[in-house]
Amino acid sequence: GVGVARGYLNRPELTAEKFVADPFASREAGYERMYRTGDLARWMPDGNIEYLGRIDHQVKIRGYRIELGEVETQLLQVESVREAVVMARADETGQKQMVAYYVAGQEISARELRSELGGELPSYMVPSYFVQLEQMPLSPNGKIDRKALPAPEGSLQSGADYVAPRTWVEVKLTQIWQDVLGLAQVGVKENFFEMGGHSLRATTLASKIHQELNKPLPLRSIFEAPTIEQLAAVLEGLDQVAYASIPVT
Repeated sequence: GVGVARGYLNRPELTAEKFVADPFASREAGYERMYRTGDLARWMPDGNIEYLGRIDHQVKIRGYRIELGEVETQLLQVESVREAVVMARADETGQKQMVAYYVAGQEISARELRSELGGELPSYMVPSYFVQLEQMPLSPNGKIDRKALPAPEGSLQSGADYVAPRTWVEVKLTQIWQDVLGLAQVGVKENFFEMGGHSLRATTLASKIHQELNKPLPLRSIFEAPTIEQLAAVLEGLDQVAYASIPVT
């Protein structure tokens, strides 16, 4: 329409990218261009248009292309969640991880949110970290200041009460977990995948266990026994199998 600007000053490439031909324009009216706002939406079967978020907030994590706005929309569907921001942050290995920041009317654990989102989204779209804030940091113009959002390591919530390691196997596994996850403290009842773990980290975990405990652990064991307590029992079971007596015939 007539409100569309001419373009960006002295930036012809950006102008060509953002100001495009309007396929619905009426040439008689003289309106032949439209501006690509970067908003992402989809046309629903019932004729309504659902807003998903910003196209510039689209990220690729572990081979999957994810619309962060769609994850934010699902978070806002959770009862008592008032505000939500989801962003991708690089971990200590340079791998991108999704971090969800939220403001709610009551305390909500990461386990509860992960369960809620898991019922609506595929697993690869469920954030690795959840950080509950009292309020979102704002920029001078009143918008959410994404750069001011804290790193997740200091605010990680797993939803499980902390239980210290009780056996030497649990102590060693705790040290390995802390190293792989980059955390200062991990309880034996906390779920590996709820503490920021994923398939690549699970592979690293199995490799370190084999290297430091000299126990060849199948990767599937980490998925079947995702806590230190459960995994320690699996490893102790391997010992019993290894040293089972051979009956004399």
